[in-house]
Amino acid sequence: MPHDDAHASATPESALLARLPAALAAALRAPAYAAHLAGIDPAAVTDRAALARLPVLRKGEMPARQREALPFGGFVPGVAGGFPRLFTSPGPIFEPQRSGEDPWGGAPALAAAGFRPGEVVLNTFGYHLTPGGFIFDTAARALGCAVIPAGPGNTEQQLDLIEAYRPAGYVGTPDFLKVLLDSGQKAGRDVSSLVKALVSGAAFPPSLQAEFRERGIAAAQAYATADVGFIAYETPGEPGLRVGDGVILEIVRPGTGDPVPEGEVGEIVVTVLDLDRPLIRYALGDLTAALPGGRIRGWMGRADQAAKVKGMFVRPEQVAEIARRHPDLGRLRLVVTRADEADAMTLRAESASAEAALAEAVSETLRTVTKLRGTVELVAPGSLPNDGKVIADERPVG
Repeated sequence: MPHDDAHASATPESALLARLPAALAAALRAPAYAAHLAGIDPAAVTDRAALARLPVLRKGEMPARQREALPFGGFVPGVAGGFPRLFTSPGPIFEPQRSGEDPWGGAPALAAAGFRPGEVVLNTFGYHLTPGGFIFDTAARALGCAVIPAGPGNTEQQLDLIEAYRPAGYVGTPDFLKVLLDSGQKAGRDVSSLVKALVSGAAFPPSLQAEFRERGIAAAQAYATADVGFIAYETPGEPGLRVGDGVILEIVRPGTGDPVPEGEVGEIVVTVLDLDRPLIRYALGDLTAALPGGRIRGWMGRADQAAKVKGMFVRPEQVAEIARRHPDLGRLRLVVTRADEADAMTLRAESASAEAALAEAVSETLRTVTKLRGTVELVAPGSLPNDGKVIADERPVG
């Protein structure tokens, strides 16, 4: 049935948590998940605290895990032939399409962006091998829209399609929407039917948002990934992004699975409660912060901040281990620079104490954990930026 609620509400928290045990039981039918979640009793995982005790599975590990057991690495409780479509995304990561009318949960995002049943939608996300085009295609059709499966590129042909079919809505990257509008204006083509857009997949700076408004297009943005689908999306008149239906979203300290307080920048971890393709505490490597009312600030950068120092990788997990060993410290930031034509590390640590003995103890821990020498600088609590960055590589490029 088409969705026509412009402000479709997210699934209540209690209803999501009630579905957790079944999703966990489904995951345990996949051999790699059974090993990853060994000893877990699905029936006991019924709240966020219990969920937070489960191990994180990192998206960055998935290409290697899948190569060990193609195609899905043993993390899917079913065979490839049991899914309607099969995709690959950069990595490569192999992904099946879930079943259902709106398998990636995008119809509410389109409705919130002002799309309505009976409208024509120009879909410029790619349909070749990757799921992007299908993610937005199925969402628009579930809403009751007709879809032009245009894909990216072929600008002149797309202008022909716009003049012929008069689509009201556009889905794709904000960059390509600007290309279409500029090309249409330069060639004297009529693209005035486009009055709304849902964009994703690229930065959408305020300057470009303002330009679209001046050109008569109401453009909203969504945060979606190939493996999860729609994670969060804009709703009119509300700050940040609303977390999508069927997704339990946590924000954790980079390199750990530990949830951070509301407002603190951290890494996005999602649990998808789909029984055909469950994802349990799946760390995406993207940064955000929580807002009141179950919303997030949107994409704020990447959490994968590994840096090679003197030929050895230093990772956020190692900074998190230093924090674990010194619980009285606040935020930590490992700054990598060059000094005397050599790599140098400085660990800046928020601390109420400025005692030299503490700095020396933390320095010893830094050396033990990373196998590298570095200096420790104790700074005032609250003085480090709240941006989720735990490793800052400030060495000059080139």
